Amino acid sequence: MAQTSLSHPTAPVSLEAAPALPTKRDALLSLGARCSLPVILLLAVGFVAPLIAIFAYSFAKPRTFEVFRSFTLVNYAEIFNGSNTVWLSFLWSLGFAFATCALLALIAYPIAYGLNRVFGKWSSLVSILFVFPLFVSENVRLYGWVLFFIKNGVLDGTLKMLGFEGGPQILFQPPMILAGMLYVYLPFMLFPMTLGLAMVPRDLIDAARDLGANRWQIWREVELPLAMPGILIGMLLTFVLGIGAVA
Repeated sequence: MAQTSLSHPTAPVSLEAAPALPTKRDALLSLGARCSLPVILLLAVGFVAPLIAIFAYSFAKPRTFEVFRSFTLVNYAEIFNGSNTVWLSFLWSLGFAFATCALLALIAYPIAYGLNRVFGKWSSLVSILFVFPLFVSENVRLYGWVLFFIKNGVLDGTLKMLGFEGGPQILFQPPMILAGMLYVYLPFMLFPMTLGLAMVPRDLIDAARDLGANRWQIWREVELPLAMPGILIGMLLTFVLGIGAVA
């Protein structure tokens, strides 16, 4: 008997991959996007919208707020006027901001290092001493400086009472302005820098020391790179605050 082969039609096989199931990471990202939506809306309303309004008003005539009725480019042309001192004011603002940022980095780093490695149980007390001035208005603190250094003020009157000619008239001079900015913005540099140094693992420092690295090498290769995020945050904060203070 001859054998017969039975052939059954086969269904076409689809090569398309099945849709991937959402992973835990994707779910977290989606949750984070939803949670950050209120903050994004707040920034859009409270930060971006005022900037757009100011940019629109820059095209209005001086001393008017009618942008669409009095559109003009005179304000931008005035910037390049040789008699306009706006560029000088801008350069002064940049200079004070850079000087404040650089000097505060040099001043705050030893203090931050002491809070993490030296002061021990006194670190909390020292931190509180730097936090207390933040509870007083910046204008009130600076006005106290004015009363101290002004002519016939505390310093000048005390020196005259002791028989001297009086104190130096340094108020409203660039060095005094810079000193006031250093005093006001020191906490904004100190605390991010302290947090950055606190994130440096002590195990890495001990390992580098065991491998023969000296103190300078440990600071340059281990501590400074790992603490750099906190240092950069502090420098960014003080630069932004400084450039806005003298604008």
